[in-house]
Amino acid sequence: MEEMEEELKCPVCGSFYREPIILPCSHNLCQACARNILVQTPESESPQSRRASGSGVSDYDYLDLDKMSLYSEADSGYGSYGGFASAPTTPCQKSPNGVRVFPPAMPPPATHLSPALAPVPRNSCITCPQCHRSLILDDRGLRGFPKNRVLEGVIDRYQQSKAAALKCQLCEKAPKEATVMCEQCDVFYCDPCRLRCHPPRGPLAKHRLVPPAQGRVSRRLSPRKVSTCTDHELENHSMYCVQCKMPVCYQCLEEGKHSSHEVKALGAMWKLHKSQLSQALNGLSDRAKEAKEFLVQLRNMVQQIQENSVEFEACLVAQCDALIDALNRRKAQLLARVNKEHEHKLKVVRDQISHCTVKLRQTTGLMEYCLEVIKENDPSGFLQISDALIRRVHLTEDQWGKGTLTPRMTTDFDLSLDNSPLLQSIHQLDFVQMKVQPRNCDALHFQNTKASSPVPATPILQLEECCTHNNSATLSWKQPPLSTVPAEGYILELDDGNGGQFREVYVGKETMCTVDGLHFNSTYNARIKAFNKTGVSQYSKTLVLQTSEVAWFAFDPGSAHSDIIFSNDNLTVTCSSYDDRVVLGKTGFSKGVHYWELTVDRYDNHPDPAFGVARIDVMKDVMLGKDDKAWAITEGGITKGATIGVLLDLNRKTLTFFINDEQQGPIAFENVEGMFFPAVSLNRNVQVTLHTGLPVPDFYSSRASIA
Repeated sequence: MEEMEEELKCPVCGSFYREPIILPCSHNLCQACARNILVQTPESESPQSRRASGSGVSDYDYLDLDKMSLYSEADSGYGSYGGFASAPTTPCQKSPNGVRVFPPAMPPPATHLSPALAPVPRNSCITCPQCHRSLILDDRGLRGFPKNRVLEGVIDRYQQSKAAALKCQLCEKAPKEATVMCEQCDVFYCDPCRLRCHPPRGPLAKHRLVPPAQGRVSRRLSPRKVSTCTDHELENHSMYCVQCKMPVCYQCLEEGKHSSHEVKALGAMWKLHKSQLSQALNGLSDRAKEAKEFLVQLRNMVQQIQENSVEFEACLVAQCDALIDALNRRKAQLLARVNKEHEHKLKVVRDQISHCTVKLRQTTGLMEYCLEVIKENDPSGFLQISDALIRRVHLTEDQWGKGTLTPRMTTDFDLSLDNSPLLQSIHQLDFVQMKVQPRNCDALHFQNTKASSPVPATPILQLEECCTHNNSATLSWKQPPLSTVPAEGYILELDDGNGGQFREVYVGKETMCTVDGLHFNSTYNARIKAFNKTGVSQYSKTLVLQTSEVAWFAFDPGSAHSDIIFSNDNLTVTCSSYDDRVVLGKTGFSKGVHYWELTVDRYDNHPDPAFGVARIDVMKDVMLGKDDKAWAITEGGITKGATIGVLLDLNRKTLTFFINDEQQGPIAFENVEGMFFPAVSLNRNVQVTLHTGLPVPDFYSSRASIA
């Protein structure tokens, strides 16, 4: 049992688990250790703020590795990703057993409450020290995690087995712990019994007394007594039956049980089998010797691999550095061309600025001179120069109109760098597998994997477009930007919400899919792969999706009776007929605990409406509960303004009803199992309004946890 001791120790404190809790990733933590590694996230990333923004996240949201890069994979970071929340940037440290953990954001407050009941800081986040998945706690804090009672029981039994002491064999009532063992008497003694029953004098003085632990070992290793016959307890085995392959006694032979069998002397067969076993051990010893030599060879290979790895890495770095140097040289050449274009554009624009400035100065001077000439009062003097001035003004104006005010150079650079071929080559840079690799840099060869890998590239899940709503999940994906191998279709896979096997939920050419009918308050893993005629790509990274804890839904016009009248976004219903008609909710339930309420807006006390759940194929033209496809309450105590609560607990397979927050009797129905839809039956005298997205009543949750 000592080999399993590490399984019973907390990865944070290194001690045996104390009040262990189970994280959603199936790993365990002490309650106190879970509190110690809590960190606080920004307010904008809390479940409440994101729920208010309509992002549709769950109580426990896994953090996104690709977006946040909380820790690199080289630094024992995430192994998967999911959710769409930010992560704290608290540095990690190592626990006593070497597992990375996150230190607390602040010292835990002193309190007399247990770790599970003490208040948890708002917007707390916990990271599993073993798989490094992070999640944000909801308002329940650590109480939202189940306790591992089985692990506690295993630890108790293990500690009891280790603490079990050897007891005295001569104590009459409560045996005391043994202090010595007599090898000759084969008895464990405590000190009082040893002094009373085994005095250190007389013939017992020559007996050898040893510590109890040593005595237990010597007893285990002591030679067995001579075995007796199973049929004749007073007879020792003296012969060996070859056909039956078992020792027999003299009386067995006298009774004729083995009269027709070949019987040989026990000592002779003992020596013969010993010889055969020795020969077999010789062969096994040779194999063990070969195994030792093989282990030496493997250890030498480890050393050789390490040396070759260092040399190989050096060659790889040298080749990559050569590529980088060539790229840097080309970069300098391209920058020189850009600078040349830059200088040319500046020279042209500056020359035009200088030319335009001179011309504008001349034009401005001519305008000022003409204005002064216009002020002259001497007609004859004015007419002497007016013709010449008019010609000069027209000539100057014509000079401005011949493209002078149009820029000779654009601000845009007409140079466009086509880097896609190089980027594609870099992404497709890979090793050529060599049958025999010489130990020099020439062993490093690169190839374009386009020719050797004609299957499509691995699709990329677009996290910003993936979301969940109620019990539906929408996923979107795309091919890598530089992928050159077309994909003919995609295969989307989801697990069962309990960490089980993946199953195909979509096969087609589209790059977006919505999966309906998932379980509420469940965590699903999703992955995607592409295919073409050649084969199938690798799976994408796994995306973790959390469905809603509570359901938001309305009445379903598609499945309702034609006499049902809908209003208020299908949350309020009445009927156009005096006969009872049935209407169902849009969402079905097959797992979890769900609670919704209905308020009676109009009711004349006759006849009674019915409230409950039903199968999808329930009869729509009779009162709810009249066939075997519905379970409902039809009590006459329902009045106008009353609120009817329906609690469907599919974990316990029960259906309970409430009127104005008062439970109506005991559990109404038991052994409720399958897929159920909220249901109401009413006529034209009744109008009800549906209220969803409600948590389970507190008193029921506490009672269920006690049960």
